[in-house]
Amino acid sequence: MAPKTIKGALGIMLEDLSEQNFEKFCSQLLDRREEPRVRRRQVEGKNFLDIANVLVSVFTEDRAHVVAVELLKGITCVEEAVELEKVIAGLSSPPRPSDATQPSAGATGGTMAEDKHFVDKHKLELIDRVSNTAPILDELLEQGVITHEKYADIRALPTCQGKMRELYSGCLRAGKESKDVFYQILKKHEAYLIRDLENNS
Repeated sequence: MAPKTIKGALGIMLEDLSEQNFEKFCSQLLDRREEPRVRRRQVEGKNFLDIANVLVSVFTEDRAHVVAVELLKGITCVEEAVELEKVIAGLSSPPRPSDATQPSAGATGGTMAEDKHFVDKHKLELIDRVSNTAPILDELLEQGVITHEKYADIRALPTCQGKMRELYSGCLRAGKESKDVFYQILKKHEAYLIRDLENNS
């Protein structure tokens, strides 16, 4: 039976993990350094339903699945991460009648209502204001968005603006999937900037 809520989707995902991977997931959750933080007492001795509830209560429904996907990838449960993203995307369908012709942001939240992706809409601001490029490039490489050769070329550029321009002229032209990954990485490493751009959209 398909889940009807984000909490339900998270619970099913966690239940399907092996005992070892569930323990790794909980350990990663406790080790997460970004705010808001999860406390040890919220995790120790808890079952999969408890952890799903913690994810939603701490990170809100909008962010809980993003954090869960990040943690799954961190413990190399990539297939489970992809499956969770698909399930979450399905929860946002079908669209409202007024949005019937518009694409859904799905699991990533990166597609804008006017059919222009967030990273395209804010291209100039992102090129100008993103400063934490090293971990962004590391994750783009890890997730296969850029090649080792391109990674080395971009890292060699002297300025953050130059690195961002090179990303836009290369891998971000590949399509929505690469932009979605980039958007999620930006939310992780440039959280305040992305929040500012979202609030001013």
